[in-house]
Amino acid sequence: MKDLYTSYSRFKNILCFTAIALVYVSCKGGAAPAAEDAAPAVTETPVKVTTIDESSLVNYTELNATSSFLQKNFVKANAIGYLQTVNAKIGHYVNKGEVLFTIKTKEAQSIGNSINVLDTTFKFSGVNKIKASEHGYITQLSHQAGDYVQDGEQLAIISDRSSFAFIMQLPYEMRSSLKSNQDVQLTLPDGTKLTGRVTSFMPTVDTLSQTQGVILKVNSTAAIPENLVARARIIKSAKSNTISLPKSALLSNETQTEFWVMKLINATTAVKTPVTKGIESGDRVEILSPKFSSQDKIVISGNYGLADTAKVKIVQ
Repeated sequence: MKDLYTSYSRFKNILCFTAIALVYVSCKGGAAPAAEDAAPAVTETPVKVTTIDESSLVNYTELNATSSFLQKNFVKANAIGYLQTVNAKIGHYVNKGEVLFTIKTKEAQSIGNSINVLDTTFKFSGVNKIKASEHGYITQLSHQAGDYVQDGEQLAIISDRSSFAFIMQLPYEMRSSLKSNQDVQLTLPDGTKLTGRVTSFMPTVDTLSQTQGVILKVNSTAAIPENLVARARIIKSAKSNTISLPKSALLSNETQTEFWVMKLINATTAVKTPVTKGIESGDRVEILSPKFSSQDKIVISGNYGLADTAKVKIVQ
């Protein structure tokens, strides 16, 4: 019995020691993940920064301007008869006083040279000359040689070169931004740039678009065709000595009703800073508020999607 009791005591001690060891190992193994979770790695977003710039900003707007000959001269027959010669051709430039047509009256066509045979001193030809009244281009030709025409019938149209201008369609609400004798830059479809000067405003406004025609005279020796559409750039607003930032620094919500920038408060932290923007010019935008200092660093790259307070790393 004594031996049996001794064996039982040893077995009991072994079981207790094993249970203690298992509890110790279990507790030690479960503590490791908790320690690892307690110290997560800090993520820093690489960004580029800039500072404010104080300069002048000009906001432009572009409108369409169509070339046109404002004055057109109508060449008309001065007698009833037949067109004997036609020197006019569509697209050709003619000078004032140049003979365009000759008309032989129907009486001369019927009688022929009978009168001259009877009286050689009479020198009757029955041929009338029609000359160009102004310099310009022949833009329409209605008859050819041999046609029978009535007195006063239209033969051709000359577009007066001196009346050439561009007509810009200006929204009426922008009329205050344009004044007489103001210069406007025009860009033709081929990239040619011209300077147009405001000479007058049309007395009517288009009913649908509510735009007013503005006459822009250009000083160019090059031949510019009619109905050519150019881009006219006019100054919409201008500010001098104002604070601005690159457009890439500005962030907004989906409806673009709220704007903000990411400003650094220290070497590694950027915070969301609401701003009020003004005019835009090129790749820069005016900042009305708040008043940033020249030492403030604003994120311009890597700022999209940053949280209100974000860890960042400045890169070159």
